[in-house]
Amino acid sequence: MADSTVTLASLRGLRTAPALGELELKQLQQELRSALASCEWFTVGVMASSAEAAVAALRSLEQGLGWEPLVLDPSGEELSSIEGPVFLKGNQNNGRFLVRRESGLGEGILVTGHNPVDPSVEDTWGPLPLQVFA
Repeated sequence: MADSTVTLASLRGLRTAPALGELELKQLQQELRSALASCEWFTVGVMASSAEAAVAALRSLEQGLGWEPLVLDPSGEELSSIEGPVFLKGNQNNGRFLVRRESGLGEGILVTGHNPVDPSVEDTWGPLPLQVFA
């Protein structure tokens, strides 16, 4: 993707996040922050090659957006026992995340903004590269 054409809308429908340069990542960060400003809380999906990579991407996203860190849901599997590709689902509303084995996915981060007062601002953005805020 050319630096001037990458937008949240251009990512919609992709199976996996594209490799992007620093300028493109900064543009996406800015656009995502703007889109999220109207939302009250968020859910996050991370498609990654390992549980470790998924949690690292979640932590980077939380830090980059100033979110409180989510905690591993105690009902889920221990991260160290999960091998291979995964899907991480995080929910700010309950403050938790789960990781499950999932093959056949692409790679990237999906962020969904929620606003029960104004559903017109709700949307899902991505897939963003795992290192979007690294």
